[in-house]
Amino acid sequence: MALRQYVSVVWRWLWLILLATGIAAASSYWASRSMPFVFQSSTTLMVGQAMIQDPNVTSQDIMLSQQLAQTYVQMATRQPILQATIDALGLGTSWTELKERVNVSLVQGTQLLQISVLDTSPQRAAATADEIARQLVLQSPTAPEDAEREKHRQFVEKQIADLQAKIEAAQAQTAELEQSLGEAFSARQIQDLQGQINVLQNQITTWQANYAQLLNFMEGGSPNYLTVIEPAQVPAKAVSPRTVMNVLLAAMVGLILAVGAAFLLEYLDDTIKSPDDVVATLELTPLGAIPRIRDEGYENKLVAVRSPRSPTSEAYRTLRTNIQFSTLDQPARTLLVTSPNSVEGKSVTSANLAVTMAQAGLKTVLVDSDLRRPVQHKLFGLSNQSGLTNALLQEGQPSPDDHLQATEVENLQVLTSGPIPPNPSELLGSRRMRSLVQRLGEENDVLILDSPPILAVTDASVLATQVDGVLLVTDIGRTRRALAVRARDTLGNVGANILGVVVNRLSARTSGYYHYHYHHRYYSSDGNSGSKENEARWWQRPRQRTRATETGEDAGPKGR
Repeated sequence: MALRQYVSVVWRWLWLILLATGIAAASSYWASRSMPFVFQSSTTLMVGQAMIQDPNVTSQDIMLSQQLAQTYVQMATRQPILQATIDALGLGTSWTELKERVNVSLVQGTQLLQISVLDTSPQRAAATADEIARQLVLQSPTAPEDAEREKHRQFVEKQIADLQAKIEAAQAQTAELEQSLGEAFSARQIQDLQGQINVLQNQITTWQANYAQLLNFMEGGSPNYLTVIEPAQVPAKAVSPRTVMNVLLAAMVGLILAVGAAFLLEYLDDTIKSPDDVVATLELTPLGAIPRIRDEGYENKLVAVRSPRSPTSEAYRTLRTNIQFSTLDQPARTLLVTSPNSVEGKSVTSANLAVTMAQAGLKTVLVDSDLRRPVQHKLFGLSNQSGLTNALLQEGQPSPDDHLQATEVENLQVLTSGPIPPNPSELLGSRRMRSLVQRLGEENDVLILDSPPILAVTDASVLATQVDGVLLVTDIGRTRRALAVRARDTLGNVGANILGVVVNRLSARTSGYYHYHYHHRYYSSDGNSGSKENEARWWQRPRQRTRATETGEDAGPKGR
């Protein structure tokens, strides 16, 4: 499928795509607006706070802190912590329900622990996050309420005070000894003083090391130490629902599903949709692309008379011109217009084509040979009390003269069907019908027969052998490809000369450039195709007689 065909499918189903996208977006917007607002608040803790203050941190300390942090991640969503949080805040919920709204995670590559809580109340979300952090700290060895640790802390504080006093006293004594060393004169005295100074300095060094270790313990130097570094804040904006994002995602999903549905429907639909389909399916030339006639009622279908300057009328004039150029070698003066099935526009096409032929100055006769569902008298507003059946059933040589009816269009006469007979096929296949077609074809420039559908009954097959050329009318979106092929083959089996195909009821979405490049080439400024004089000269060229017209046998022009 070419890019233009993809675009054509999207354009043809654009209403469905827009409708599905709009419904999806509107539904998502309504659903988002009906959902309650949800807020999120987070508390951040650190495991082993003193590590960032210690200049001599080892990789083992870092690894230990991260492993401890993973343990606290698991502890934070367990029943003891969550139930203690519920009891402390008086939340009217179960710990399992609270667990669904709590997310605890370790910040990748750090010792930071983040506790996030979702709630419809921003204040409750912040309070819950802080309380979970507090309960986690209470469960850790560094809890301030730990009596054993408090006892140790008091002992360490006393030891630190003693060491500080000893260090200060030793430093003062060292200073005195150094002063005395400067006043000594004998070598022995100097040696004794220096020894005392060295002993004091060694003691000071030992006491300072102990002092540092005890002080590190007091400041939380253990890696198993929890501290809150960022309390929860009351959020100002809700994190859910994200209306704009939801609407965009829903619209995107609706768009994708609608486009997929459009291509699926296009794949399942085996009807003819464009002149391209005619060429690909039937291998026949599209002679005309007729836009859809929007007006209802038979009186409005004759657009070539009612709206001669409309695009639809110009499309019928294009069809007339294309018939002219498709039969330059063997002018087709007698034409049969048929379709694969009923309600595909063959009668309207026959009527408007006959009008454009007459408007070109050609003496034209339109015969309603559809003896089952005739409509030409309705299109032209004529009486149908007498017509083709009367001419065929009258005694003697069949003469249509008494049954032809003039129309408001100059040069155009219509032979309506007349009373519907019980045996249409036998009547249309009779020698009297061949004689009548031959006579009308010789006495007029153009003879157009509106026949029944080719697949419904045998009438069209019988008539196709009596004319110079056949036009096959297809209806966009209605004529199925398989039936169009059967119609072509049926006409080919009886030796009919298929001039081409008329693609009927094109809409603005399907016509594209097919409406029509001939239009720009052949149309003059007054809306007529070429000059009437040239058209008349072409139609007045000698007619090539077929074996059927010479001998009366059931043989028509060959080929497609």
